[in-house]
Amino acid sequence: MLRDYQPADAEAITRVALAAFAEFEPHFSDWPLFTANVAKMPLLAKTGEIIVAEDGGRIVGAVAYIGAQAPKPEFFDPAWPVIRMLVVDPAARGKGIGRQLTEECLRRAERDQSQAIALHTTPIMTVALPMYLRMGFARIGEAPDILGVPYAVYVKSLG
Repeated sequence: MLRDYQPADAEAITRVALAAFAEFEPHFSDWPLFTANVAKMPLLAKTGEIIVAEDGGRIVGAVAYIGAQAPKPEFFDPAWPVIRMLVVDPAARGKGIGRQLTEECLRRAERDQSQAIALHTTPIMTVALPMYLRMGFARIGEAPDILGVPYAVYVKSLG
């Protein structure tokens, strides 16, 4: 079940985000700094909409949808809505939760009459990146590395 974020969800989505990224620890040059930033995921509710996935009353995933004109990193076109911080609890993977959360972001972009939606990700995300490509996202350019890990920008046309 997907629903909108409530402030009481902050601790649970932070736990899920930290668990979701744990497997990537060897790749980042400053893991404590990276995890400190991941733990700020609830702050994305200030500039966007966080969507929460629940299974049996337990939060198992979340994603932030940042609308077209909301503040976002400069490597994104300001006219694009952006998908940020898609996270799924490792214990709940393989159930299509990441796809459902991404599809909900696509619905919100269409609701907002956006022509495209963007995200940035890295090849080390060997499940997420192929999913985005299957869903029609295309790599359009580089994004700044994050603590030694290469990232790129991907866009899906909605027009």
